[in-house]
Amino acid sequence: MRKLLFVALFMTMLAVVASAQLPTKGNVFFGYSYNRAEIVSNDAVNLNGWNASLEGNFLPWIGIVGDLGGTYGSHVGEHNYLFGPRASLRVGKYRPFAELLVGAAHINVGNGAATDTSFANAVGGGLDYQIFGPVSWRGQLDWIHTRFFSNGQNDVRFSTGIAVHF
Repeated sequence: MRKLLFVALFMTMLAVVASAQLPTKGNVFFGYSYNRAEIVSNDAVNLNGWNASLEGNFLPWIGIVGDLGGTYGSHVGEHNYLFGPRASLRVGKYRPFAELLVGAAHINVGNGAATDTSFANAVGGGLDYQIFGPVSWRGQLDWIHTRFFSNGQNDVRFSTGIAVHF
């Protein structure tokens, strides 16, 4: 729980710094995340956790996003550190978006018995629905590819939560 509070505080501080430096708007997101993760071929586990992102737009419909996530299950924990472009379009109360992210991922299996860090890339998208003012509800689906333990993994991650646009 302490880690979760630290990440939320860190993302909020980044949002404040980003809003002072970027010429146009962006958003900060924090929510629940479900990851259907492959450990080795044909051996997938269900992981639950959190996802947070910070986006700064440099054009009205193109932004750069930093995405952090942690999902956990019985004896397995995975963290993703991703970065890349996101394209979006506002249509009334809706804001659909698509993204292409690259970065790193780290997995811990068996409470530290086996760990690995890998290059990671993700392709996905989602939809923000404006609830009121700057607050939106987000649903997001990403396909994340990693290479833990010299094997390729193709995970599906679903995230949902609150996005605050600034």
